[in-house]
Amino acid sequence: MSGKKIKYLLIALGALLVIWFVKDAFTQPSIDDLSGEFNEVAFYRNENNTGPIQRIYAVTVEDTLWDQMQQYGEFMPHTKYGITKIYFFLKDQPFPETVAPGQENFDAQYQKHCLAKYEKDAMGQVSFVKYPFR
Repeated sequence: MSGKKIKYLLIALGALLVIWFVKDAFTQPSIDDLSGEFNEVAFYRNENNTGPIQRIYAVTVEDTLWDQMQQYGEFMPHTKYGITKIYFFLKDQPFPETVAPGQENFDAQYQKHCLAKYEKDAMGQVSFVKYPFR
């Protein structure tokens, strides 16, 4: 093989790799690919960056699709040594419009309507609990 052929072969191989990387980057699964009509209705994130980042969400869903809820949690942002909590509610049932930090993240009147709670703690441990307040 001549030096010119090797050069063109390497260029073609490099171009194919770039195309593959770009395609892979744009075809990653996301929240939009999930079924269940997820709608974020409340969100809290602590303002200071000196301590652990806390993210708390209230999300409505169309149905009790447990695996889709857990996958939704996996797609949500999480900071190392931070805490991410997601509470799921049926869209046609009462749900909180605000969430807050602490042991009680929303008004107790909504607890009976909570379908599931996804939590990723500071060490990256994930828990998914169906009907966490029953």
